[in-house]
Amino acid sequence: MNFATLLLGIGNFGGTELLLIGLAIILLFGAKRIPELFRGMGQGIREFKDASKEEKPEFRDRPVNPNDPTAPRL
Repeated sequence: MNFATLLLGIGNFGGTELLLIGLAIILLFGAKRIPELFRGMGQGIREFKDASKEEKPEFRDRPVNPNDPTAPRL
């Protein structure tokens, strides 16, 4: 067991633990709001993926001079 596991108390989740977590989520948010919650999380993840695909690093667009000391090395 590593330090983070001991400190946070996080280990392997079994069926009982997952059932209790699910029950707590239902009690906190209500059964009708859970689909809305997950739909919003899915849209956020989708927007993040789309935004990360649009950005391209600058160094891919310009030729690399092998004599330049600041050029990226592979």
